[in-house]
Amino acid sequence: MSKKKIFSNNKNLKPLLNKTTKPFLIYVLTILIISIPVYFIVIDTIWKGELDEHNKTIVEKTAYEFNHLKLSDADLRKSIALWKLIQPETNIEEIPFDNLKKDVYFTIQKQKPFAAEPEIERYRAMKKVVYLNSKPYLFTIETNIEESEETIAAITATTIFFFIMIVLGLLFLNRRLSLTVWKPFRNTLENLKSFNLNTQQTIEFEKTDIKEFEELHQSLNKLIEHNISAFKTQKEFTENASHELQTPLAILKNKVDLLLQNEDLTEKQYQIAEKMNLALARSFRINKNLLLLTKIDNSQFDNSEVIDFENLVKQSLRLLEEHFLQKDILVKKTISQTITLNGNSSLAEVLINNLLINAIRNTPPNGLISVKLTDSTFEVSNSGVEKLDSDLLFKRFSRLSKENNGSGLGLAIIKEICNFQNWTIDYKFENNNHIFFVKF
Repeated sequence: MSKKKIFSNNKNLKPLLNKTTKPFLIYVLTILIISIPVYFIVIDTIWKGELDEHNKTIVEKTAYEFNHLKLSDADLRKSIALWKLIQPETNIEEIPFDNLKKDVYFTIQKQKPFAAEPEIERYRAMKKVVYLNSKPYLFTIETNIEESEETIAAITATTIFFFIMIVLGLLFLNRRLSLTVWKPFRNTLENLKSFNLNTQQTIEFEKTDIKEFEELHQSLNKLIEHNISAFKTQKEFTENASHELQTPLAILKNKVDLLLQNEDLTEKQYQIAEKMNLALARSFRINKNLLLLTKIDNSQFDNSEVIDFENLVKQSLRLLEEHFLQKDILVKKTISQTITLNGNSSLAEVLINNLLINAIRNTPPNGLISVKLTDSTFEVSNSGVEKLDSDLLFKRFSRLSKENNGSGLGLAIIKEICNFQNWTIDYKFENNNHIFFVKF
């Protein structure tokens, strides 16, 4: 179940290049959209400047030509009138004195002359004072500005075209970079996925000319070497502890057993020896469980076996049948057939036994224990009075009840086994029943 969840989560993940490409495309699109009015303003400003230069040249050339003809005042007036008829978008009028300090440029909108249908257009206009026959004249000229809608449409079309080119180019580069630039990184990930600390072998990473990947490889090599060294140390400690502690505990327990068989013991001495025997037995179990936890933490178990979970459950129920009978516990079994899982069969057997033993210890006499096994869950429930403390449930050496004489490590071992097997363990209290369920 957990592995499937991991795979489904991986499907929802996105490649790093996609994460960087999306904001980049949004940024480019925003800039291109902003650029459309900016382009229009810049082009319109440049075009107006060019028209102003054009209008000024026309005015100065016209004034020069009139002065060059050296016409009389009467002929000049006739020529100006004729000019205004020929050039309807210009106006030359005599003024009493020059009250225009500098040239005036402005934009106006008016209906286009000689158009079949009414159409409003923009014109760039200029007012300038010129001297004809040494007299001041106000020269007004208007020049049509190109259609702004056409300009905007052209700029927008060009912007959209280049944005599409950018998107297609980025998608193409993204695919190519994923196959080439990120190839060493993908190889590194594959090597890390296949790395097993139990083999105690370092990884030979692929050589690359990318600085960041080389730094990553160097850091990973140091980390792996450190972990291998720490793993060796922990493993040696585990093995040493297994031999150094188990042996004296076994000797002590054997001596106490011999002492208990001594007929010369007084009742008081026998009670003391019995308490010693119980303490040694508990110490023996704690030591054994601690060693198991250490091995699980150090990943010293093979996790690639095929587990016949159905057979393990039935086997554990048979072995614990005597304990059920001692407390007159009724066992209700609902076990699906042919349930096989991937993992470690020894740890699965420990998990099943610990759950059943925990249920036996916490079930009152004449109580009920229910065992359910499906293709996705394993559930053990037992009758009880009040809910257990969920915060302390899976902590090491936590005592859930005063009557419990266990080592305080059974549920902690179950939790660690589930983590190692990529399973999940949970607890709930319903209808006066303690329910522990493992999700595969």
